[in-house]
Amino acid sequence: MSTASNANTEDIGRTIGLGNGGKSRHRWVRWLVGAVLMALVVAGVLFWLGRDGQKALQYRTAEVRRGALTVTVTATGNLAPTNEVEVGSELSGIVQDVLADFNATVTVGQPLARLDATKFEAVVMQSRAALASARARLQQAKATSSQAEQGLTRLRRAHALTGGRAPSAGELEAAEADLERARADVAAALAAIDQAQANLRVDETNLAKTTIFSPIDGTVLQRNVDPGQTVAASLQAPVLFLLAEDLTRMELQVDVDEADVGRVREGQSATFTVDAYPQRTFSARITQVRYGSQFTDGVVTYTTLLDVANPDRLLRPGMTATAEIVVEQVDDALLVPNSALRFSPPQEGARADGRGVMGMIMPGPPRRRAGRPEVQTQPGTAQQQVWRVQNNQPVPLQVFTGPTDGISTVVTDGDLQPGMAVIVGTVLR
Repeated sequence: MSTASNANTEDIGRTIGLGNGGKSRHRWVRWLVGAVLMALVVAGVLFWLGRDGQKALQYRTAEVRRGALTVTVTATGNLAPTNEVEVGSELSGIVQDVLADFNATVTVGQPLARLDATKFEAVVMQSRAALASARARLQQAKATSSQAEQGLTRLRRAHALTGGRAPSAGELEAAEADLERARADVAAALAAIDQAQANLRVDETNLAKTTIFSPIDGTVLQRNVDPGQTVAASLQAPVLFLLAEDLTRMELQVDVDEADVGRVREGQSATFTVDAYPQRTFSARITQVRYGSQFTDGVVTYTTLLDVANPDRLLRPGMTATAEIVVEQVDDALLVPNSALRFSPPQEGARADGRGVMGMIMPGPPRRRAGRPEVQTQPGTAQQQVWRVQNNQPVPLQVFTGPTDGISTVVTDGDLQPGMAVIVGTVLR
C-alpha cells in the first residue's frame, strides 16, 4: 500500500512539474513571489495616485500689465572691415626687404616690400641702349634721304638744261626710287624709336614695381612674405599683404533665417555681443538685406549687412557676433504672459497636468485643447482665449493679440484690463 501511494505522489509531481530534484518547484515559487511583489507595487502606486488626485486643485495667476514690448530677430555672423584690400606682386623675384609688419598703420604710397631689382635694372639699361640705337639709325636714314633728294635735284636740273638728252629717263627713275627708299628708312627709324621708347617705359614700370606700395590708408591684417622668399607670379599674382582700410568703421555680416527675413529692413537698429566682451553690448544699423539666398545644411538664409562703429578698435575682423535686430517696437501696450495664452483648464476628474491615474502609468499622445482656435482677423492680430478665476472656477475671456517677444504678447482688443489676474497654470495643494 505504501509503495502504491509513493508511486501516485511521484506521478502527480511530474504532472505539475515538481520533479527533477525540486528545480521546477523552486522556479514556480520564484514566479509566484515575483507576481505578488508586482501586485503590491502596483497597488501602492494606485493608492498614492489616488490620494494625490484627491488634493485640491488651485490656479496660478499672473497680472496683465502695461509696458513696452520689443520684438527682435536673432542672427549670427562675423565682423569684417568695410574695405579689405589684397596687395600682391605682378613680378616674380626674390624679396629683398619687408617694410611693414602685422598691425602696422600704413598710408597711400608707403613702401611695403622690395624685390631684388638687379635683373630689372639690367633690362632697363638694355632698353635705353636700344632707344639710343634707334635714334642713331634715324639720323643715318635722314642723311641718306637728304643725299638722295639732292642727287635727284641735280639730275633734274641737268635733264632740263640738255633738253632731255642727259641724264636719261632711266637714271631719273632710279634716283627717284632711291629717294623713296631713303624716306621709307626715315619712317622705319621713327617707328623703331617709338617701339624702343615703349619697351623702355614697360621696363621702367617693372623696375618701379619691384617696390610694392600701399594702395590705401589702413592697417596690415596679414603679412604673407618674408625677406629672401621667392615670389612666383607666373599664373596669378600672389597675395603678400592684406590691408583693412579703416578699422574704426566695421561691417557685421549675419545670416537671417528665411522665416524672419520678411520683417528685416534697411535702417533697423540692432545690438550684438561678441565672446571677447560678454558683458558689453555694441550697437549697429542695417545697411543692406541681400536678395541672394544661401543654402546650408537644409537651412535657407539671407546675408544681411550691419554698419558698426568701432572708435576704440575693440572689435576685430573675424569675430563671431550674435545680433538682436529690433524689427518692431510697441510702447505703452497691454501685455499678457504667453503662458496665459497657452493655458487650457483640465477636464473634470483629471489631474493638474490634465491626465488621470491610468494616464500617469501609461501616457498617451497629447490631448487636443478644445475651444482654443486661433482665428486670424487682420494682419498682425489673432483671436485667442485666456482664463481668469471667478468663484474658484476658470472663466474664459476672448482677446485679440498682436506682436509677441516670446514671453509676453500685446493685447490689441478684448475684455482684459491692466492689473487683471489671468491663469497661467495649476498646482495641487
